[in-house]
Amino acid sequence: MSDHIPHWDLSNVYPSLESPEFIADGEKLRTQVQELQTFFEDKVTPITAANTPTEIEAVLSEAVARLNDIYEFGMTYRAYVSSFVSTDSFNKTALRLMSELDKPMVALRQIGVQFDTWVGSLKDVLPQVLEIEGTARQHAFALLETAEQAKYMMSTAEENLAAELSTSGSNAWNKLQGTITSQLTVDFELDGEVKTLPMPALINLHGHPDESVRRRAHAAEIKAWESVKEPLAACLNSIKGTVNTLNKRRGREDALHSAVDGARIDRDTLTAMMSAMEDSFPMFRKYFRAKAQRIGKEQLDWWDLFAPVGAVTKHYTFAEAREFILENYARFSQEMADFAQQAFDNNWIDAESRSGKRGGAFCMGVPGVRESRILCNFDGSLDQVFTIAHELGHGFHNYCAYQADKTMLQKQTPMTMAETASIMCETIVTNAALAQAQSEEEKLAILETTLIGASQVVVDIYSRFLFEKEIFERREQAELSADDICDAMHRAQLATYGDGVSEDSLHSYMWTWKPHYYYPGLSFYNFPYTFGLLFGLGLYAIYQERGEAFIPDYKALLASTGEASAADLAAQFGINIRSKEFWAGSLALIGERVEAYLAL
Repeated sequence: MSDHIPHWDLSNVYPSLESPEFIADGEKLRTQVQELQTFFEDKVTPITAANTPTEIEAVLSEAVARLNDIYEFGMTYRAYVSSFVSTDSFNKTALRLMSELDKPMVALRQIGVQFDTWVGSLKDVLPQVLEIEGTARQHAFALLETAEQAKYMMSTAEENLAAELSTSGSNAWNKLQGTITSQLTVDFELDGEVKTLPMPALINLHGHPDESVRRRAHAAEIKAWESVKEPLAACLNSIKGTVNTLNKRRGREDALHSAVDGARIDRDTLTAMMSAMEDSFPMFRKYFRAKAQRIGKEQLDWWDLFAPVGAVTKHYTFAEAREFILENYARFSQEMADFAQQAFDNNWIDAESRSGKRGGAFCMGVPGVRESRILCNFDGSLDQVFTIAHELGHGFHNYCAYQADKTMLQKQTPMTMAETASIMCETIVTNAALAQAQSEEEKLAILETTLIGASQVVVDIYSRFLFEKEIFERREQAELSADDICDAMHRAQLATYGDGVSEDSLHSYMWTWKPHYYYPGLSFYNFPYTFGLLFGLGLYAIYQERGEAFIPDYKALLASTGEASAADLAAQFGINIRSKEFWAGSLALIGERVEAYLAL
């Protein structure tokens, strides 16, 4: 099998950044934005609640259709440019083009603000308008949600100014964080050779079987982040300060308010889930202590969290990872396996870790060609196999929406439901790996990998929630120094990991490289991952009961995640997400894996 690790291919979108087609579409995008601005000024804003429902419906339907078209076109164009920036931050052409793209995208955001404000002004008559058959009615959920959320908007002039200032403000700070973290390298001795490693490759050494390598890599990582802590603290302070200011001006209760609404859940749901998570900490600490014993230590150190345990030390080639995923997807759904086959065959995945490439993993839709692209940093570990399966789950989610001919506005999926598909796919592959284990040592290694992931999504994400909450609250009073931020991170980790991990080894610089903290438009990014894990486990339990009959309902769910609240979507499967018992039940499934781990 080949050891070739692929880069993604978007040549079916545009031949190159210098191609006539790409250049022409850049001009086309700017022209379409200008035409849409004229349409809104001449046709949309003159329409008020005093007009007849028929008159309102005609303009509303045309506005929705035009927005769908330009969002699809603009997001495809942006995804193409982003594919270069995220894999090579040294590419000056791509960076320049991304900067140039800011102007039409800001203008498009301003049109979106104008649209949202206008729809909000129609709130009282909107139900009557949506009784009329047409494009608007087909987007009823999105429009009613827009009307409700419009009350949390500043004036149109203020929102436009905020959008304009973001290019040299919060978005610029976000770009700086990405550039710093993607270009930082460390000289590190590995296997008797000093290598210059990009930070994602250094971080991947957390899973190295040799404890001395993990410990040295952790020390090198801390030293590297310390060298750039001041500019990154400036980034974080500026972004969180901006978000606080805008939330206050928009009438939000706090930063969490918009995150909860954006997730299409309520605080009762979040409280129920977080309470169940907190109750599970003793279970996870039991696992941490057992792992420490297995590697010959009294207490786990931070650099041991990702340490492999068990006899399986297999290094997967990318080809082997591909076959493992395809085989086990097919056991769940041949259609899902066929989708993944297409992704592999057509180089939709950029897997090689290299300097200038962003760390972590993500999936982005390319709506103009009805495809997805996946970024990961493949190192041959089982964990990275699971990561590819996870991101392909996002791609399958996009596929289901494309197959159902959902428009851009119909596909606006909250993070809570977006993570459901990816967790389902990861669970499918994980459970298959456990079922196919040839020995107790192999099963132990697989359980270890799954529990590492689960502890990150439950224990670590709870610490991130505590951290981000404190940063937002303290930022209202003053800027935080880099040391202040580190202290907050340390205390958040101590509150969740407890005595499961040595306090002296906690990673106070975790805030530096996690890009989620630096998203100006999406605060508290992480708790939806926990929602996705636990909701996905609940759905998988239903699949185990229903078998193949579950698949059509599951596909329909994925196709419609942009058209209902999380509670309503869950209710289709008899799940009450406001009940702590549901979340505790899913955590109990992880508890069964902990007990199996302890028994081996």
